Amino acid sequence: MYCVVCLFVSLAAAALVAVLASGTDSRAETPTQDYALTRARDQVKMLDSLYKTAVVSVTKRYEEGPPAIKVAMDVFVAMEKDGWHKAKLVDASGTPQNEANLPQTDFEKRAAKAMQAGKPYYEEVDGEGAKRTLRVATIVPAVLKRCASCHGAKEGDLLGFIRYELPVK
Repeated sequence: MYCVVCLFVSLAAAALVAVLASGTDSRAETPTQDYALTRARDQVKMLDSLYKTAVVSVTKRYEEGPPAIKVAMDVFVAMEKDGWHKAKLVDASGTPQNEANLPQTDFEKRAAKAMQAGKPYYEEVDGEGAKRTLRVATIVPAVLKRCASCHGAKEGDLLGFIRYELPVK
């Protein structure tokens, strides 16, 4: 489980820069003035930055302790329980620390392929009107030596992604 920290910790530096600098790969056609979708995308960027910064910070401050990913996963559960959004850590390396982290949904499988192809950000918009949902995946590379060694990878290698699911309001 300690190694899962590395998967989530990997998020900060490389991932955040890559996500913010990248364009979108949306499968859905969206109007150029879709303010609700723009707000939902901005929320994902904010959440991604928050989670990745928190995990890296916890990992750096507490060298020997429970994996920071456990804290993030608790936050994911709380956010979903309170109806804010859904988030999940998904493996894209093909060698997960936990089989439950393998891509499960069709979106997660498509996102894993996109991440493996080098894309730092992948999104799809499903539904119409008030029933629209923005699904986003942001890359999780091994950004710290601690992550890489636990996962048997090199710093910078792809470990997985965070999958976000937000209503478009």
